[in-house]
Amino acid sequence: MTAHVTSEDTAAAGGLEEQLVAWRRHIHTHPELSYEEHETTGYVDDELRALGLEPVRFRLGTGLWCDVPPADDADREDRVALRADIDALPMDEESGLDFASRNEGVAHTCGHDGHTAMLLGAAALLVENPPPRPVRLIFQPAEETMPGGAKECVEEGVVDDVDRILALHADPHRRVGEVGVTAGPVTYSNAKVRIRLDSEGGHTARPHETQDTVFSTAQLATGITSVLDRRLDPRSGTVLTWGALHAGGEAPNVIPDSAELLGTLRSADREVWATVEDIVREAVEDLAAPYGIRADLEYTQGVPPVVNDEACAELATEAVRQVLGDEGIGTADQSSGGEDFAWYTEEIPGIYLRYGVWDGGGEQTDLHHPAFLLDESALLPGARLFDAFARLSGP
Repeated sequence: MTAHVTSEDTAAAGGLEEQLVAWRRHIHTHPELSYEEHETTGYVDDELRALGLEPVRFRLGTGLWCDVPPADDADREDRVALRADIDALPMDEESGLDFASRNEGVAHTCGHDGHTAMLLGAAALLVENPPPRPVRLIFQPAEETMPGGAKECVEEGVVDDVDRILALHADPHRRVGEVGVTAGPVTYSNAKVRIRLDSEGGHTARPHETQDTVFSTAQLATGITSVLDRRLDPRSGTVLTWGALHAGGEAPNVIPDSAELLGTLRSADREVWATVEDIVREAVEDLAAPYGIRADLEYTQGVPPVVNDEACAELATEAVRQVLGDEGIGTADQSSGGEDFAWYTEEIPGIYLRYGVWDGGGEQTDLHHPAFLLDESALLPGARLFDAFARLSGP
């Protein structure tokens, strides 16, 4: 267990910076998968209680939230929430770090360990210098799943009395000291598509006596994407991509009795996210019908796009300016990746930032890469950015 932050520590940036590194390294060394973050939840709970706070665990089993009370003379009743995600990915780490994952097949290769440490740092800053309004800290589990742990946190009411919310995400293609701030859509929606095809199977010499699973699967794989191209506005940026196709074994003269297609459907448009499932179902049924094959669609609705609120973007821009100066203010293109922070912005105004963690000199390693690296000099400015946003006057 690392030493807890004291008021003397946080009075000096060096004290907090060292503590941020200790927090981050402990969490990095002990990563846990979505909905299995029991040790991480307990660790964060202990650190928050050491600061004098009273965290509340989510009923879903992992993760927690915590309110930081305002200053005694506070005159603002609006509540700001700050969110960090705490889960890791099911993959091995190849970073070469001394504090690399000790849990085989689990690694913090998306920067969530840094997010969590930065929010703990913000907690320390807010406790030392109480904010002018109530602030809620959300340490959310299961961001890496679909439809994401944020949905269950929202259903538990964690933002029912919150006026706006901020999250940031490590960006390994952006230098430390630069933050991407953009109003409007900033991520894509994401849904999982699974199609199971079943038939009697048979001999390749007599395909007319079977319902040819392999040929039918090929027709569905190409046909559904063509249907979407003609049924949806191309400006929606909707794309269906297949990640796996399973059919048959080694025999070239056997038509298998089953096949499976797996893919993701993403869109930049919220309306498409909400309605496209009906088009996919219609396409599957119509494309499979001529071949007499049984096709079963499993459509798992994922997250909607994150849409950054304009007023929150203005506040975030000012927070970046206060912490990093004008040179720290960058923009962020809309990413085709999904992010369950969208469940919060479906309910309340929010802002999702791209936060630079590249050291500017070493090799850039992408998110979800086994050698992903995060420059720890980004931790203290991140904590201060959370803190600054919580103190700004709202719209």
